[in-house]
Amino acid sequence: QVPLVESGGGSVQAGGSLRLSCAASEYIFSSYCMGWFRQAPGKEREGVSSITTDGRATYADSIRGRFTISRDNAKNTLDLQMNNLKPEDTAMYYCAADRGCSALDVRFWWTIRFRGQGTQVTVSS
Repeated sequence: QVPLVESGGGSVQAGGSLRLSCAASEYIFSSYCMGWFRQAPGKEREGVSSITTDGRATYADSIRGRFTISRDNAKNTLDLQMNNLKPEDTAMYYCAADRGCSALDVRFWWTIRFRGQGTQVTVSS
């Protein structure tokens, strides 16, 4: 069983919206800090947003005010609502989870406890 499964990616024009979801097991969802990373072609991976089990969220400066992270406790899903999308938001988006939000740091990507396979977001101008 794959621990994290992303969905909701796609293609949209600049200014449009997309909503990403990450399905997790109840154990992971209830115990782990969760977050989103992204990597554009030819660029380094970057952290986008994270959220604690009790709902405290952090955001990268590049997306603050446009993206909203949330946890759906009924569905055990992590969501990322992306509004006013820009071409520079084009990337593969990855869901991740670890015991502490301090571990959800792009510098520690390869040691993060759970990482999804990614979902592609493409924004055209």
